[in-house]
Parts: sequence; structure tokens; C-alpha cells
Amino acid sequence: MSEPQNTDPFYVTTAISYPNGRPHIGHAYEAIAADVIARFQRLQGRDVRFQTGTDEHGLKMARKAEEQGRTARELADEMSRYFQDMCDALNVKYDRFIRTVEDDHHRASQAIWQAMEAKGDLYLDRYEGWYSVRDEAYYDESELKEGEGGEKLSPQSTPVEWTVEESWFFRLSKYQDQLLDLLRTPGFLEPASRRNEMIAFVEGGLRDLSVSRTSFDWGVKVPGSDNHVMYVWVDALTNYLTGLGYPDKTGDYAKYWPADLHLIGKDIVRFHTIYWPAFLMSADLPTPKRVFGHGFLLARGGEKMSKSAGNVVDPIELAETFGVEPLRYFLLREVAFGQDGSYSPEAIVNRANAELANSFGNLAQRTLSMIAKNMDGVLENVALTDVDEALLSQVRAAAADGLPNAFHDLAFSVGIEEWIKAVYACNQYVDEQAPWTLRKTDPERMKAVLLTLFMALRDLGIAIQPVVPERAAALLDQLGIPADERAYANLSDAQWYARLVESGFTVGKPTPIFPRLELPEGEGAE
Repeated sequence: MSEPQNTDPFYVTTAISYPNGRPHIGHAYEAIAADVIARFQRLQGRDVRFQTGTDEHGLKMARKAEEQGRTARELADEMSRYFQDMCDALNVKYDRFIRTVEDDHHRASQAIWQAMEAKGDLYLDRYEGWYSVRDEAYYDESELKEGEGGEKLSPQSTPVEWTVEESWFFRLSKYQDQLLDLLRTPGFLEPASRRNEMIAFVEGGLRDLSVSRTSFDWGVKVPGSDNHVMYVWVDALTNYLTGLGYPDKTGDYAKYWPADLHLIGKDIVRFHTIYWPAFLMSADLPTPKRVFGHGFLLARGGEKMSKSAGNVVDPIELAETFGVEPLRYFLLREVAFGQDGSYSPEAIVNRANAELANSFGNLAQRTLSMIAKNMDGVLENVALTDVDEALLSQVRAAAADGLPNAFHDLAFSVGIEEWIKAVYACNQYVDEQAPWTLRKTDPERMKAVLLTLFMALRDLGIAIQPVVPERAAALLDQLGIPADERAYANLSDAQWYARLVESGFTVGKPTPIFPRLELPEGEGAE
């Protein structure tokens, strides 16, 4: 592999989701991407910790609960469960699902507050300004835009309210130069468009940040000021430390902090690359190594999905309709990670059928069927020709270099493109070699062709595991590849096939790994 093997621990997080409504496909997109990253790093031999969860405090949740005639905690308990169910349904294997209502999170949030206070970075004053309940964000007058009827709106087109109350403030302006240095550090914030936007924001001058509220009490209490609760973003961002045992700095904290990657949506980059690093600097804690702000997954017609727009797509329903693994594959294959992309039922069916069913699935099915039928499933040591070796070299390059190097850079669609090109090459090889004809004219050559394809399938199956883990495992099981020989390092193992032949493994009648999908009745191009 081109990338050097890295065995250091790896800590990846998603943004924690605000559960004032059920999860939509945008939440699933981020969770699946993070799961793919975690699985990819584990296959690289790294000790990975993957954290996700729900951000349950703030005025938005308090008001939603009040509208429904119940407590904020009752609402939080119900809604958080839906997000855990989504992860479970989509085979997202987290190490910790954190909830901000938990006692250890309150402890961590109060600890970082006290560290910032000890640094002299918190002071009591009066806040007067514009606040968006929906964004849980403060906005300067210069950032607002005018909506229909002259109402003031945030940059995200959400309503803002004029807010006046006593508040603790954080000396954000004190960290302007340090934040600029961090933002200009190669690799800290990607893609480049997000980095340039944040640098411009900081260069425009930072104002101190209001970090507490007295107008409601659904949140983490401010130490020593029990009538104040922390601004929800102070509390929310601290979750990345809570999950490692902070304020204790041994154990998981010592092993995994600073985070290797915060994976977030592009709409919350400011909070993660300006506010969060400033809080950490104030508390004398290391800043995360990398933040990636991905794009939005848009509904049919290119509209942003939102509860208010009524165009939210339930990811569990999608998974039940099309299958978990075709959905995972589609989301990472279809959209250039970092850019906005769109979804439709037709697009999922077309992509899954063309690439998973007709290309990869069919390749596996006909190869293994012919080995089982024409060779009694017996693997043999055979002499390969230059044509066979050329195919295996192309497959190995895609599996061991092309896909992993692209995934290392979070260029998932690029990596999968390298992989599917190798699949196409295998199918072209089948058509050119025509083993069904060789069976009658040259049985020994037929064996060489089928066993070349068998070897190629092993490499292709290992490479695509992060994206479609269950189907890849099903294929590798049918190939007889031991579970402890499926890491990326095994791709360079030159003796695996000889060991498999020596073991006496035989190929049985295969089970299809990717059946074709049908478009649900009533779905179609509008």
C-alpha cells in the first residue's frame, strides 16, 4: 500500500444529533460515513474508538416539550431512542452512544467550564442581541438577512429573536490569533472551501461569546451560578471529552485524545473550528487533529431536507425497502464527500443494480457456481498466464492502494470508483476468456481462469468491507477466507491461496450476495 501502515489509536466522532424530531436520511448519511471510517481504520490495524449520540439540552427542546405538554426529559428519552434505533438498523457500530443528559456529561461540562473560569476567560455581563432558537446560535446584526414581510432571519434562514438577559461571556476575542494559526494548519479543516470561509470569519474580528442562559433551566447548571444553564453548544461540544472520561486524564482520554476526526455537517463548522478549539485552548487541552464538514444530502428536486419543509426521509424505511447495504453503498458512492448530493429511489435502485447486483454480485455468483459445478468445488494450484497475472495486478492495485488511499482522504466515491473499475475488469476478463467454452475445449485453462477470478474476488471482498460489511463477510465466508485474514495487511499475503488449497477447502453452491432491487410500486421519475 502507498500509505504507510499506522497503528496509532484512532478516535472518530459524529456531531451529536439534536433530537427534537425523528432522524432523517441526513443523520443516517453522517452516521454511515463515520461507521465506514471506523471500520476502514480498524482494517488498517488501528485501535479505533467511534462515538455518536444526541444533544438533548437547549431552548428548542424545552419549547418542543412544552408544546407537547410533557417534560423535556420525557421528550429527550423518547427521541434519543429513535437515533439509537437508526444506528442499530443501519449497522452503525459505535463504541459509545452519548446522551448529554447523563451524569458523566454534566460532570465533564462543569469541569471544562471551571477550567475556562480559572484561566480568567469567563465574565458576567448582560446579553442583548439576536438569537435563533432553531440554530441555537447567536448572530450579529450584520449576519442577518430579510425574509418575507421584512422579518429578520439568520444566515440559515431561520427566525431570530431579540434576547436580553444576564449572561456569562467567554473571551473568544482573546484567541483570535491562535485560531487563525490553527485554521491555517494544513489538514485541520477540510474541505478547503470551509477552511477559507472560517479564516475569513475570524479575520473579520471575533466578539466575546455569550455562554449561559437564565431564561430557561433545561441544561447543565453553571458551577456557582445555579440560575444559569450553559449555552447548549458549550455543553454539546464537550461530549467529545465526556466519552473519554474527562476530567480524568488517564485511560481512554490518555489513549484517544485529541480526536483524530470530528465528522460534521457544513452548517456547524463555526462551532467546531472556532468555538470548540477556543474552549479547549482556554482549558489547556489539545485541539482536535482534523475536522471535516461534509455537504448536505438533498431531497428530490435539490431541496434541503427539514422537518419544517415536510420532506424528511426516514432512513429506516429506506433500509427496509432497499436493504441496508445497498443504501450504505449508494450514499458513499453517489455523492462526492464534502459536496452536496441528492437522493431518489430510482437512483438507489439504478446504482445498486448496475454495480452491486449486475457487476459484483453476478461476478461472484457465476465464478463460484462454475467452480462448484465444473471443478466439484475443489481448488487447485494452477499455472497462470500473463493475462491472468495482469488482471490480478489490476485488482490488487485497486484493493490495496486505490480504495484505501482514497478512503484515507475521505474521498469515498473516488475509492469506490477504483474498486468498481477492478470489478468491471474482472467481468471483461470473464467475457474474453469465456470459461464456459473452455470447459469443452481446454479444461485446464478453464480452471486457471476460474481460480484467477476466485483470487480476485478475495481481494475485492476484503477491500469493500467498510462499506458493505455483512455482504462482504458473506462472500469471504463462501471463499473460505478465515475471519482473522481479512484485514488490509492480508492483501499483501502471497501464501493465502496455497494455504487454502492445502486445507482442502471446497467451494459450495453459492448464495447470491446482491440480488437485484425493484423500484417500489408508485415510485418513478416525476
